[in-house]
Amino acid sequence: MSPRWNPNPDVRTGRHVVYNLHVHLVFVTKYRRKAFTDAMLTRTEEIMRDVCTDFEAELKQFNGEQDHVHLLVHYPPKVQLSKLVNSLKGVSSRRLRQEYDSHVRRYLWGGHFWSGSYFAGSCRGAPLTVVKQYIENQQRPTS
Repeated sequence: MSPRWNPNPDVRTGRHVVYNLHVHLVFVTKYRRKAFTDAMLTRTEEIMRDVCTDFEAELKQFNGEQDHVHLLVHYPPKVQLSKLVNSLKGVSSRRLRQEYDSHVRRYLWGGHFWSGSYFAGSCRGAPLTVVKQYIENQQRPTS
């Protein structure tokens, strides 16, 4: 290897692949209810980081507001994005309802936490620093 070669830490390798896949995900609460507190967002980040690890993906950035969350995920090509999203939403919904039951019941009912839809955007069009800055600048609740 050339001593002048500085590898990009986001470029990963597999057996027959070299990849750099990032996705910007946005999940919205059901009915766009303002259900999140700061503590819930912190716990949601922990849960989603664990789910990403299970998929051999990495949660690079996380933040949110009272009614939605933003994630920047670095994932391998073997991961089917829809399955990752399903797991992120399903596991976080189940755990947040268990751990914050009385709070969640005030805002959401019927066994749902997340809206059925989501946003997934490729991050190669914008520099990752721009996407990270956008996620960092979300108006996180203070309580």
